[in-house]
Amino acid sequence: MQQEKTKRLVVLGAGESGVGAAVLGKARNWDVFVSDVGTIAPKYKEEMEREGIAYEEGGHTAEKILNADMCVKSPGIPLSAPLVVQLQSRGIEVVSEIEFAGRYSTAPMLCITGSNGKTTTTLLLHHILTAAGIDAGLAGNVGHSLARQVARTPHKCYVIELSSFQLDNMYDFRANIAILLNITPDHLDRYEHCMANYARAKMRITRNQTPDDRFIYWVDDPQTQLHLGDVHGEAAWLPFTDRNDDSMAASVADGVITFRTGDKTWSMARSGLSLPGRHNLYNSLAAGLAATAFGVDTDVIREALGTFAPVEHRLEPAGTVDGVRYINDSKATNVDSTFYALEAMEAPTVLILGGKDKGNDYSQIDTLVDEKVKGIVAMGVDNSKIMAHFGGRVKQIADTHSLEEALNACRRMAQQGDVVLLSPACASFDLFNSYQDRGRRFKQAVKEMGGR
Repeated sequence: MQQEKTKRLVVLGAGESGVGAAVLGKARNWDVFVSDVGTIAPKYKEEMEREGIAYEEGGHTAEKILNADMCVKSPGIPLSAPLVVQLQSRGIEVVSEIEFAGRYSTAPMLCITGSNGKTTTTLLLHHILTAAGIDAGLAGNVGHSLARQVARTPHKCYVIELSSFQLDNMYDFRANIAILLNITPDHLDRYEHCMANYARAKMRITRNQTPDDRFIYWVDDPQTQLHLGDVHGEAAWLPFTDRNDDSMAASVADGVITFRTGDKTWSMARSGLSLPGRHNLYNSLAAGLAATAFGVDTDVIREALGTFAPVEHRLEPAGTVDGVRYINDSKATNVDSTFYALEAMEAPTVLILGGKDKGNDYSQIDTLVDEKVKGIVAMGVDNSKIMAHFGGRVKQIADTHSLEEALNACRRMAQQGDVVLLSPACASFDLFNSYQDRGRRFKQAVKEMGGR
């Protein structure tokens, strides 16, 4: 009897998701090869060497890749990349790490996507499940690779943050609970500068859902409403709103939040939420609904919604200097995120904007700038767009090209009782390695100024 040929798995990209997929592939008897065009981090090299996984860095060797039976690609690699096009032209299946991992797990998957609020909602839902004593893995854009967890530390269920890039290459994966927070312009360069293409990518989170599953969404989001016809699957819909509307699965009236999932209705005071701001109200509504639909005790949900600590780089207090509060919202990499941050401000605000512009329309925050902002500090290599848009709109504006220069300008503008808000509305890659690097350097600088 002829022995079945070992199938070959090629992984493009040796980051957290790629190496996790390689570990799972090795555990399931694939012949695994990992290829990265850049330099692989030492910790991932060590892991692959321990696992006996072959790899290359600094470029792709086509003949070692195009003989694959399946390819798992990094979310950062577009479908239009020449090597991906070649793979698909040969009929080789190209999938995401999440798709690959899902084929080896029957655990419930609670998945969150949206242009803004994904990380907070993911961590909040995981916090609720953990508080309930549920063995829940944390995966996707936060936590550890889903594939590695499936291979090495399987959990009873998983809470997964999903970007549109990850959803692009998911086909058979099923989200038992799918949360769509919102759809606003972001990453349009990846989607032919077409909002409809981006929205359809987000809607892929509902693929393969059955009548036993749940689709949770913000009913007042215009783009979500526009694309509800693109919803896949047969899940029960659970819309939420911050209005008084008893027909919604979650709504707010007179300071009271009510959750309704068909078989269960319960309420809590909005003042009991630990996270401030309207955007965090939406995140709390979505997480609370998901936990309710998953069968978590309502007393546990109520308590957990009140004890959750803010996410790093999202409206995170960085310290107070000379009576001025400094807030780190470095994760605001688009205008919509900055809108929500400004909406939460209750004191005169000096706003730090700038970085790598992604085609921003700053007019979206004009009304809030008029109402709340006393000065703008542009921080980036090229601030011409910010300076041109806001130059005649605010009394104080500064063009700066380093963190030190920006904070010096903030100190000149801010007075006791004011807020300095780092909410850049731009990617970080002109002056910083990442939004995390930008936020941590901001916090360190505030600390060195005497912040406490």
